[in-house]
Amino acid sequence: MPVYDYTALDGKGKTVTGIIDADGAAAARQKIRAEGKFPVSLREVKSALLHEGAEKQRLDLSRFFSRIRPAETAIMTRQLSTLIGAGFPLVAAFDSLMAQITTPALKKTIAGIKASVTEGSSFADALKKYPRVFTPIYINMVASGESSGTLEIVLARLAEIMEKYEALKNRLVTAMIYPLLILMTSVLVVTFMLMYVTPKIMSMFDNMKQALPLPTRILLSISDFMQSYWWVLVLLCIGFLLVLRAMRNTPKGRERLDTIILRLPLIGELVRKLAAARFARTLGSLLDNGVSMLPALGIVENIVGNVRIAQAVANASTEVGKGQGLGKTLGAGETFPPMAIQMIQVGEQSGNLEEMLAKVADVFEKEVENSAMRMSALIEPVMLLVMAVVVLFIVLAICLPIFEMNQMIR
Repeated sequence: MPVYDYTALDGKGKTVTGIIDADGAAAARQKIRAEGKFPVSLREVKSALLHEGAEKQRLDLSRFFSRIRPAETAIMTRQLSTLIGAGFPLVAAFDSLMAQITTPALKKTIAGIKASVTEGSSFADALKKYPRVFTPIYINMVASGESSGTLEIVLARLAEIMEKYEALKNRLVTAMIYPLLILMTSVLVVTFMLMYVTPKIMSMFDNMKQALPLPTRILLSISDFMQSYWWVLVLLCIGFLLVLRAMRNTPKGRERLDTIILRLPLIGELVRKLAAARFARTLGSLLDNGVSMLPALGIVENIVGNVRIAQAVANASTEVGKGQGLGKTLGAGETFPPMAIQMIQVGEQSGNLEEMLAKVADVFEKEVENSAMRMSALIEPVMLLVMAVVVLFIVLAICLPIFEMNQMIR
């Protein structure tokens, strides 16, 4: 069923916009009039705009501004679960969702899904047309819910998983905002002092007939470089970012970067714990919803967020296919935290792997939050100390010639 963008006038003469699906343009105008609106313009949303697979080839800024945030998808999933649980048929639930959603991009996506379902596709097959919005985990769990007749339960579980991911991400961002603000402020203050304050103060020492102290000469050299070649630093920063981006876009480069990240102090351990939490949460949910072990491991491999850890999951999947235990094969890779391996092995031995995976996720999500808070608490005084040392050096470099001038006068 075609989907249309429309502009109309309501009963008060106010211009309104929206999205509507109908069998044709005439039917769409009739539906708009039935809502008490007078259609002004009507435009069919082409499938190339609806389907994300075709959208990947478009290099315009509209993709950025029309991006659907995971939090919006989580809310939509929760609402859809509630509607289906209340007895709404799937297509009617989509209609109700479209009336509640205010984000145009998400509303178009729901309209496209509804059109595919109306034409005879399954819900999971309709979701596959939007890979940038719905992950393989989402699609596979919906497929298992459709086949087992527990779609509302699966959607509620998906919403819970997405909400926990978003809550954890927000806590991590909150923990790192203050240190980043201190870092940015420190860089701006030091740059301002070196480029504008220091040259004006140092100009009074130009007539001194004796050599300036070493700290003063160093400060003058840095200040002169910053004034004359600041653009070199900007180009170096841009070049560094471009090199990082190029490496992330190649398999070997990404593997090298991810290996370096895992070896970094504090950060590497945080990445391992975060990967363990995501692995356990996702694998447990897939297994609990009827997805078998090997396909579930294939799905989880793509969401751990690190190439080295993904390789460990892929190797574990191969060994599990040969009859080995999951905990033992994951431990051989030496990338997952030992506690996670032990808990998974206990779950396998007791026959409660899904339940133990949920506990692993809970434990390591808490560990990630605590680690992020500890890192934030450690970074703040370190940056303040570095800032104090830099400022002290600048003050010392300025004051030493003044002291020497006073001694000459006496």
